[in-house]
Amino acid sequence: MTMGGVVTEVAAAVIEADGRYLITRRVRGHLEGFWEFPGGKVRPGETLPECLRREVREELGIEVSVGEKLETVTWRSPNRTLVLHFFRCGLAGGEIAPQEGQAFAWVAPEELERYQFPPADASLIRRLRRGGS
Repeated sequence: MTMGGVVTEVAAAVIEADGRYLITRRVRGHLEGFWEFPGGKVRPGETLPECLRREVREELGIEVSVGEKLETVTWRSPNRTLVLHFFRCGLAGGEIAPQEGQAFAWVAPEELERYQFPPADASLIRRLRRGGS
């Protein structure tokens, strides 16, 4: 298999409210214990916004409105390539109720560096700390 192997498309929600971003902590699997922006793998035939709305509903029990794409990051490892699509999102309904028992936090941009994120999120976090757009 060549470098990068299987390509996995992932959509992530950058949900902002009152100048803070919603992040969640992975409870199991790859990168367990790392913090991330909520989201997940795109299913066949699903658009990125559809994926985001479904994943956030499944993970946190809330509805989001999906806005502009902030960034796309391609992350390669020996056996797979991850294409991460980050979208600006807003809360559209419901109360946060983590469905997998995961921790969550509302974090100001300047505090994001205190949390351990996957390496693929680094450029987005730098951008958010500089002012977000």
